[in-house]
Amino acid sequence: MEKVCCACEKTKCPYKCPICKEPYCSVDCCKVHKANNCQPPKTQQNESTEDQINTIKYEFPTEDTVPIKKLEQLCNNEELKKCLSNPHVRDIMRAILTDRNPTKAIALAMTEPIFVEMADACLKVVESPVNV
Repeated sequence: MEKVCCACEKTKCPYKCPICKEPYCSVDCCKVHKANNCQPPKTQQNESTEDQINTIKYEFPTEDTVPIKKLEQLCNNEELKKCLSNPHVRDIMRAILTDRNPTKAIALAMTEPIFVEMADACLKVVESPVNV
C-alpha cells in the first residue's frame, strides 16, 4: 500500500505526523496539515487504560523481563520521583540515552551515588514480590 501525502496527495511520503500518523512529504505539507485541525485518532471509548495495558506484550521476553504491571508501579513510587526531581540524575540519564555505548555509560553512571540511589529505588519496586 502506497502512502499518499495528506496535503498534496503526492506518493512516497517519508514522514508521519506524530499526532495523527497521517503521511506527509515535506515541511510545507506538514504545516498545511497541522493548520487543518490535526487531531489524534479516535479510540474506542469503552476501551479502558487497563485493557490497553493488558494488550502490551514483550516481543522477546527473557527470565529478566520485568512484568508490565511492575513497570507501571514505577510511575507512582515517591522515592523514585524524589530521585528524578534531581536535575543531575536527569542529566546522567540523558547522557546514557544518547551515548554510543550505553553499557559503558551505565557503568560510569553507577559510580555516581545519586544515580545508584535512583537505580536502587527502581529495583525495590521491580524486584518486590508481586502483590498486584
